[in-house]
Amino acid sequence: MSGLQDSLPSSTQEAVFVASTQMPEDSVVIKGPDFNQTLSLDALLSTFITSGFQASAIGKAIEIINEMRRWRLSDDPLPTFNTPEEQAAVDPELLDPEYRKSIKCKIFLGYTSNLVSSGVREIIRFLVQHRLVDCLVSSAGGIEEDFIKCLAPTYLGEFALEGAKLRKQGLNRIGNLLVPNDNYCKFEDWVVPILDKMLEEQRDEAIKEHWTPSKVIRRLGQEIGHEESIYYWAYKNDIPVFCPALTDGSLGDMIYFHSYKSPGLIIDIVSDIRAMNNQAVFAKKTGIIILGGGVVKHHICNANLMRNGADYAVFINTGQEFDGSDAGARPDEAVSWGKIRLDAKSVKVYADATIVFPLIVSQTFAKEQQYI
Repeated sequence: MSGLQDSLPSSTQEAVFVASTQMPEDSVVIKGPDFNQTLSLDALLSTFITSGFQASAIGKAIEIINEMRRWRLSDDPLPTFNTPEEQAAVDPELLDPEYRKSIKCKIFLGYTSNLVSSGVREIIRFLVQHRLVDCLVSSAGGIEEDFIKCLAPTYLGEFALEGAKLRKQGLNRIGNLLVPNDNYCKFEDWVVPILDKMLEEQRDEAIKEHWTPSKVIRRLGQEIGHEESIYYWAYKNDIPVFCPALTDGSLGDMIYFHSYKSPGLIIDIVSDIRAMNNQAVFAKKTGIIILGGGVVKHHICNANLMRNGADYAVFINTGQEFDGSDAGARPDEAVSWGKIRLDAKSVKVYADATIVFPLIVSQTFAKEQQYI
């Protein structure tokens, strides 16, 4: 090229032939899958990290989730003490090597209601059934849709179906999913008697039940008794489920109707914000996985602010940050608020969770179950 360069104007040479900086020795070389070879799912997904764009983001999400799953308190160095008084102030159990090996990273999983409407529901149920996550946060639809699916199915439709025609047919559209109105009638028939019992237990002097959103969800999970239900397994495995906007959906409609028939049911959100924040505050290490945005994303991130930020974070959604939306915000924005730590490992995957979350789970949580 030297002869060609000599014949060009000097301004062009300076503009085009800028000398390259030497790449660091640990730089990742871009290389995709080779389909000349027979590739298993594992082998295919192992190439994502070196494929670029959102494939590399998926690869990074897999690495971060696997790291949060592997972490134990014993991985961190023992604290040092300058005085005997400092050592005496620390719980002796925290200095015990065997105890430290038993302490895991607390994993928060958040998701929006549309994902429970979709087939992602079964993935979430799998994670809860096998105690692979420690704390759930959902929007209201993500609670009720799980129970409704235990009573009647959701169907595949089309995004282009006309809303006016569907309304006349008594069909509700969620993207390209269809939910018959009858499903909500079945939900009402199931849930209202439970609300009656909850009100009785609140008023009973011997019980004086103090209801919170998480207690309501736990009770409904107990009542459904259905092994396809996320919240049945959350009840059975004692995994807390928080939903600060519990009334923002069909369940809220049922509570509204119930308030006219049998007024007086009280659901306390203050106790739940204390319980939710304490999930983070008293954890030695936290990892957050959030599918979607809005209240579930903020609720988890804000709880982790109370401990000066999460240690690991994976966001999966299609939101863009130019409009200042919560879903669109990258992890670095949460760092500025103290909701993710300065030295945390984090990634945002810009993709539809129904596509990428099953792939990510296949390379992380599902590995130890030997189903993949």
